[in-house]
Amino acid sequence: MFECFQPAMQITSVEKISVEELFEAGIKGLIIDLDNTVTRWNELVVEEKVALWLGRVKKEGIQACVVSNNKKKSRVATVADYLDVPYVFRATKPRRRAFLEAMKMMGTGAENTAVIGDQLFTDVLGGNRLHLYTILVAPISDHEFAGTKILRMGERVLWWLMKKPASANSNSPKFP
Repeated sequence: MFECFQPAMQITSVEKISVEELFEAGIKGLIIDLDNTVTRWNELVVEEKVALWLGRVKKEGIQACVVSNNKKKSRVATVADYLDVPYVFRATKPRRRAFLEAMKMMGTGAENTAVIGDQLFTDVLGGNRLHLYTILVAPISDHEFAGTKILRMGERVLWWLMKKPASANSNSPKFP
């Protein structure tokens, strides 16, 4: 019942993701969320450790594309240009269009693309809908868009439901 919200991996931050493990797993492209994944919400500054990590990703031959629901093209473009990666803004995640567009830009497919983001209802759900490898990271900051704060309440309830043991008479899956 909850499989569409279950990330393949959960980790504290982007730069903690093993580039070597991505390469060994055959990942050729990364769809990376912007707000509270690569930068703090509504900011342009990319922390050095994130930029260095992305440099290692590119050195391994893995492509990246920033995919953001942010409506400000100039902001998304500024960060993507700084990171030297393509981007999709106004993504309307979890809809499929932006994920497909990013894979087309990178020349990758579902079998070799991973999604990295900080939200279950946008990044993980969107990636899982296309059977991509999904990586959930903790948000960089508590400062967020008002709508995201509301979604976070729903995420907390969802995490509780996913971790709740299934009853013996239920067909519900068990989650660790």
